[in-house]
Amino acid sequence: MSLKPEQLKQHCEIIIGSRRIKNKIVLLCEGEGGIWDTEGRPSPQSYSKMEQMPDSNFYKACVPKLWSQYRPEFFNCGDRKDVLNTYFALSKLHDENKDKSYLSLEKLFAIVDVDLQTQNITKQYSYGFSDTEAIFCNLYTKIKINEENAKQHRIWVTGLIHKEAYFFIPEIQSVFDTFSTLYSSNSLVLREIYLRMADAIINDYDLKSNLSKVSNRISHCSGLDCTAIDKLRDSWKEQFQNAQNDTEENELILALLTFKKAKYYWNQIQPPIDWTSSVETFKDQLLLEIGRFYSEQSNDIKYHIPCFFKILRQFA
Repeated sequence: MSLKPEQLKQHCEIIIGSRRIKNKIVLLCEGEGGIWDTEGRPSPQSYSKMEQMPDSNFYKACVPKLWSQYRPEFFNCGDRKDVLNTYFALSKLHDENKDKSYLSLEKLFAIVDVDLQTQNITKQYSYGFSDTEAIFCNLYTKIKINEENAKQHRIWVTGLIHKEAYFFIPEIQSVFDTFSTLYSSNSLVLREIYLRMADAIINDYDLKSNLSKVSNRISHCSGLDCTAIDKLRDSWKEQFQNAQNDTEENELILALLTFKKAKYYWNQIQPPIDWTSSVETFKDQLLLEIGRFYSEQSNDIKYHIPCFFKILRQFA
């Protein structure tokens, strides 16, 4: 549920009035919790815990280790529409109340999931891109960040369908192994997860309604047939199971993760049998370790999140 106008205004007033954002990058992201108390009112006490919320917490964990001073401040803002509305409302409110604002507009950024549905950007905002899909097409080439284009973006979209998709790239297998992670009572093997995802394509009605968009995103994978949902499933599995090398296989995996939602599979993950705390605690620790993986990566443009922070750091 999107923020009401008065809620949005209060939300933005709390952000620009926060001393902790002074001279720092402010990064708006999706995620519930931390904004409103149980009565639906903005809670300053909750804002102080904002970076402990799942989305903020993950992105915070991804910040490069070498970035030790003036690290970004993260704010969960609700759904994609809320994030975009917050971005533009903050800009307007800052211009109207510069003497009461700790915000530096040149340091304001947002990141949202690309998803399958397109989120429009209201024309009155006069932003350089009309919607999230237009941002995606300009930011990414063959699912790699176009670094030259990226410099002009203040609103980013993920290159994979959702934040959770970044938990399932092949390199994360070692993290799952370290934590003895289980899936369906067995050790989690990402290759098996990919095949489960592919088999589930046929039942994904959201995907069926957006096949043309998917076709555009993965057009560099010439062997994939996007003319029908069953053909996409069959062609992906055939290509994947007959990949000649890791490069071909990884390209297909990333293509899959641009259109197949991963949140369901993340929700099915379980801790090892001897785990004594809650499942939520296990996943929190797993998420932070995945974030640490990204924080240690080079500036290779195949890793979207580290590349994002590399560009952000220029504004610190």
